[in-house]
Amino acid sequence: MAKAVGRKNEKELLFRNKQGIKQIIVTKSFDIHQDFETPIPGFFIIEAKRRVTSIMELSVDEQQELISLLVRIRRAMKDALGIHHVILFQDEATEWKDFHLWLFPRYSWMNRFGQKIESVKPIIQYAQENMADKKSIQQVEDAIEKIKEYLQSVLDVPIEK
Repeated sequence: MAKAVGRKNEKELLFRNKQGIKQIIVTKSFDIHQDFETPIPGFFIIEAKRRVTSIMELSVDEQQELISLLVRIRRAMKDALGIHHVILFQDEATEWKDFHLWLFPRYSWMNRFGQKIESVKPIIQYAQENMADKKSIQQVEDAIEKIKEYLQSVLDVPIEK
């Protein structure tokens, strides 16, 4: 029991130090970031800057920008991080009331939870409970830097500092 309390305090300290989110790309309409609460390298979230709940509410320009970003970040995930399989999902019935598109990487260690969409929730819970340590956070940081470098140098995506 004491171990869990210590781990929780370490987790809270790590998240507080990172403010929970690390931006990767900021564009006119979208923000792509990593949420450190779920420390899985390559688990990226595309969030609309404008408050919309559905992809249907995006303007034509936003739709085009989203697809371009999605293809670029997915290419970077494959080439820079070696992520060959990703689950994409967006939930319009969420309590957050703003558009988020998740790019959820599939690693071999996740196979024990299953291969279908239903496996995502237990994987997230596992990562939050068992991977919130300095080593995992560093792996996430390293993945972010690799992605940013790849996007900037290979795909010519401007990265806001």
